[in-house]
Amino acid sequence: MTAVKICGLREIAHVMAATKAGADYLGMIFATQSSRTVTPEQAQTMTSSLRASYGRAAPPVVGVFVNEIPERMNELADICGLDLLQLSGDEPWSIVQTLNRPVIKAVRVTADHTAEAVAAELARELPQLATRGGHCLVESHVTGRYGGTGQQMDWGLAAAVATRFPLLLSGGLAPENIAQAVGQVCPWGVDVSSGVETGGVKNSEKIRAFIAAVRAADAVAAAKGAKA
Repeated sequence: MTAVKICGLREIAHVMAATKAGADYLGMIFATQSSRTVTPEQAQTMTSSLRASYGRAAPPVVGVFVNEIPERMNELADICGLDLLQLSGDEPWSIVQTLNRPVIKAVRVTADHTAEAVAAELARELPQLATRGGHCLVESHVTGRYGGTGQQMDWGLAAAVATRFPLLLSGGLAPENIAQAVGQVCPWGVDVSSGVETGGVKNSEKIRAFIAAVRAADAVAAAKGAKA
């Protein structure tokens, strides 16, 4: 099944809604540049409530950072009970060796990127993530922005890369287009934030609709595979 990450969570109600709907990862943003940022206290409260309700069945919590120093990321991972760290800034790949959690590394794809260039970067760098339980996320590059832009990337490019590497597809995804994205790209996972919001606030109904649409797309793909 396609992994689903619901990102930019700021309220316990939405954490619980995403978990109940079957999210595989929950993202909390610590980058101060984001309108969805949380304080360590907010994150700790959410992770504690999540684990009190679901125990070991709780989905992993991902802390999202932008150009933060490793020492601070490791500290917050311990304080807030983070399972993974997502690097969404200009961090070098080598930084993963200094972090105490598995890493999701964002690759921001510009308009002049080719699938071959992205694949070459992943061939060179992805093994150091994978051996430590990490993953790669691909999204469109928007000048001056680090994720959460709602900008859809080139799905054709993403599909070409996804045939060689497991990746999380991010950017411009919503309940209305996620089935098409999953069918066309066949990513390892998908990541959504603004696509499940109303007026900049997470919407539980949209979260449920998004995850349901991913699972429906998975069922269609499985049925096609069974007939092949």
